[in-house]
Amino acid sequence: ILHNDDINTMEFVVAVLRKVFGYTVERCVELMLEAHQKGRSAVWIGPLEVAELKADQITSCGPDPLRKTDGAGPLAVTVE
Repeated sequence: ILHNDDINTMEFVVAVLRKVFGYTVERCVELMLEAHQKGRSAVWIGPLEVAELKADQITSCGPDPLRKTDGAGPLAVTVE
């Protein structure tokens, strides 16, 4: 589950989703907007071990370098 983030840029969120999941830009924008509007978005569904790996990959991307001085951190994700 990707959680809304008001500090990292939308472009950064889309780039991270593309990198980790290989989704199209359009799909990444849909997921990012869902998280932005609803507070969270299920970005991937599958086996727990793979979900944990994907969550680690997302957080290892770190914060948006353009917003680091504004207090940006890694994207917030949870595994359910």
